[in-house]
Amino acid sequence: MRISIEEKKAEAIERMKALGIFPQTIQQFKNEDCISISEPPFGAFYWAEGQDLERIRQFEAENDALVYVVIRSYTTIGKLDSYLFVSDYAEEWEVDRKNIREVGDGLLAYVYNHDAPECSEMGYIGIAPTDAAGLRRTW
Repeated sequence: MRISIEEKKAEAIERMKALGIFPQTIQQFKNEDCISISEPPFGAFYWAEGQDLERIRQFEAENDALVYVVIRSYTTIGKLDSYLFVSDYAEEWEVDRKNIREVGDGLLAYVYNHDAPECSEMGYIGIAPTDAAGLRRTW
């Protein structure tokens, strides 16, 4: 059974609140379907648009997922965008919620590598809040 977009969106909003994301960013997601990118170094949020938004929408369509925030990182292996998302598998949601509550456990994310797209992959990442009520990747 497929999960409706409305159910995924409600779950995403709860996750965003639990992560301590800037309230206006949550409202923009809720009311306007805006996906934001948390940019280093402070984690300030910017709307995803253009090719960034196209890649997000393609990921969502291919994976029956809903991306609720992107964490951008600049690393020695390239510019990385980590997509935090709600999957189509409700039975996995409790694990995701637990991992948000216990931040050290990491969150499942799709990581897009801008410099080497063929190295993009799904995996667990560490995250932490920023002073600007955004998120940063820690590992």
